[in-house]
Amino acid sequence: MADPSSYRPRPGQIPDSPGVYKFRDEHRRVIYVGKAKNLRQRLANYFQDLAGLHPRTRTMVTTAASVEWTVVSTEVEALQLEYSWIKEFDPRFNVKYRDDKSYPYLAVTLNEEFPRVQVMRGAKKKGVRYFGPYGHAWAIRETVDLMLRVFPVRTCSAGVFKNAERTGRPCLLGYIGKCSAPCVGRVTPEEHRDLAEEFCDFMAGRTGTYIRRLEKDMMLAAEEMEYERAARLRDDAGALKRAMEKSAVVLADATDADLIAVAEDELEAAVQIFHVRGGRVRGQRGWVTDKVEAVDTAGLVEHALQQLYGEETGDSVPKEVLVPALPEDPEAVSQWLAGRRGAQVSLRIPQRGDKKDLMITVQRNAQQALGLHKTKRASDLTTRSRALEEIAEALGLDTAPLRVECFDISHLQGDDVVASMVVFEDGLARKSEYRRFQIKGFEGQDDVRSMHEVIGRRFKRYLHEKERTGEWEETPAPTGPVPAPAEPAPGGPVPGAVAPAAPDTGLGEEPREDDGRPKRFAYPPQLVVVDGGQPQVAAAKRALDELGIDDIAVCGLAKRLEEVWLPDDDDPVVLPRSSEGLYLLQRIRDEAHRFAITYQRAKRAKRIRSSPLDDVPGLGETRKQALIKHFGSVKKLRQATIEEVCEVPGIGRRTAESVAAAFAAAAPAAPAVNTATGEIIEDDDGGSRT
Repeated sequence: MADPSSYRPRPGQIPDSPGVYKFRDEHRRVIYVGKAKNLRQRLANYFQDLAGLHPRTRTMVTTAASVEWTVVSTEVEALQLEYSWIKEFDPRFNVKYRDDKSYPYLAVTLNEEFPRVQVMRGAKKKGVRYFGPYGHAWAIRETVDLMLRVFPVRTCSAGVFKNAERTGRPCLLGYIGKCSAPCVGRVTPEEHRDLAEEFCDFMAGRTGTYIRRLEKDMMLAAEEMEYERAARLRDDAGALKRAMEKSAVVLADATDADLIAVAEDELEAAVQIFHVRGGRVRGQRGWVTDKVEAVDTAGLVEHALQQLYGEETGDSVPKEVLVPALPEDPEAVSQWLAGRRGAQVSLRIPQRGDKKDLMITVQRNAQQALGLHKTKRASDLTTRSRALEEIAEALGLDTAPLRVECFDISHLQGDDVVASMVVFEDGLARKSEYRRFQIKGFEGQDDVRSMHEVIGRRFKRYLHEKERTGEWEETPAPTGPVPAPAEPAPGGPVPGAVAPAAPDTGLGEEPREDDGRPKRFAYPPQLVVVDGGQPQVAAAKRALDELGIDDIAVCGLAKRLEEVWLPDDDDPVVLPRSSEGLYLLQRIRDEAHRFAITYQRAKRAKRIRSSPLDDVPGLGETRKQALIKHFGSVKKLRQATIEEVCEVPGIGRRTAESVAAAFAAAAPAAPAVNTATGEIIEDDDGGSRT
């Protein structure tokens, strides 16, 4: 590990002009490339106290052994040179999106004497028009099959074409009218090229001209009583319309734009791009990258723009590029894009209207792509096995943790404090074992104390079940007040319900409820993961120690740097960035967070919607609705006498008295006041409007 001060340039040596810089390691390999408006200011950031650097930046500067730079005239030149060097040197610490060359394109080989329409993958070739990319090759073939009725362009390979020329007989497509058969001279090379260019125009979005022309020819043929020709033209127009329908209209006609969205977490990012041409989505592609450098959303967008347009020219760069965040120097990037296109390019964030709505859709696709990428990693058996082995090795466990439980605390500024417990077995989520908790031991916000309470409650239930089945001869005395039982997930058993213990079958089966379901806390984990750092881990370990449980491992996963904390260790365990074990721990932690925050939001929404009628014992939803319907509003019900409440069908005097008492005990809401008139504003339910 090198000391950055050993290769730091001397003061005044670095120029204060725009440029591109390279960090090299001891073997002279380029490990990072960056650009800057002011080289002196930017490079100074790398040579500060290591403790103040981002962990990824710290790793880079300690891996490097030298730094060099190249001065350029403008920020646009810096952007272009940075892209060129990243492509040339492939630095290990630069964000690089995984290549999308597997995406199929619809290609028209205008560089040939007789242009050919085909599905093409791989690097783009000069003189070939590309449309797409498409998600599947069959989508291209379906579109081409419809369009060949109107634009019978050659689709055969060179071998088939030469064989038809030699024999003087066209292929099947030539016989059925889906190829103009230039191979046997039915059309001249010029006529065939005109067909290919019309095909390209239609695919580029200029669709109205051709459909109107076909419809006009159809009407003329009908007037001249050439009904067979009119029917053929009608079918041709229908085929073009069906080809257009395969890509929905999302923006105004003649809109050419690319929409880029980013979904990211601490370790990875997914980018989705929608290509809109002529107001229709003509293609879609996506990339996933490892975040090997300290980069934010704006930086990810800039890297995506470089990779997307770095080798494109002309119409391949659209008039408008919509992004979720602008790069650090949007003017320079816009100029660079304009240079690639040869005309002005608008780079902006959509603020309203159809473009913003479409951007939300692209963002949703990016999030799903990132989730799918992580799910695929987790669903692979070999990957899961390796992940569990890596976790066991990193935490010093004797065996792989086949059952992992993760706990998370969620609240809103100290209100509605809840916790979640999610279970993963063999690296896969077991949602039937998920549990949720309300924090009842105290009021307010204290994540550490909440974690201690939740772990204690969960494992007291575990010891209770072991005692009932005879697996635990002597239960340690609890060290504090007996906490309330955990709330089950929706549809789960009633808290506190205890069924008779099932007999031990001797087959190692879990204890079962009377209906055959396993008891809720009878199966212990090999590893407990808490969402948090050293304090939360210490609280979880303390709860287990107080219960006399010493055979369950505990660790914590801190969100900020994805560090793994162990009890009684002052330093965290840092798993490699590419570790499958880290991916699995992160996925478990994220699932616990999702489950906790979902429950917390549901509780908050229920509390906000609550009314004094919720506190009346024995008053169900049906009779609540009957009361509101009878009086018309909560305000009128509040003003009613006990006798008037008794007039409602199904409401007895005791219930009516309870309703009146509930309203009397409820504190009235502070009224809203019209500051202009001094008038108190009340809604129909008696609450003030804000």
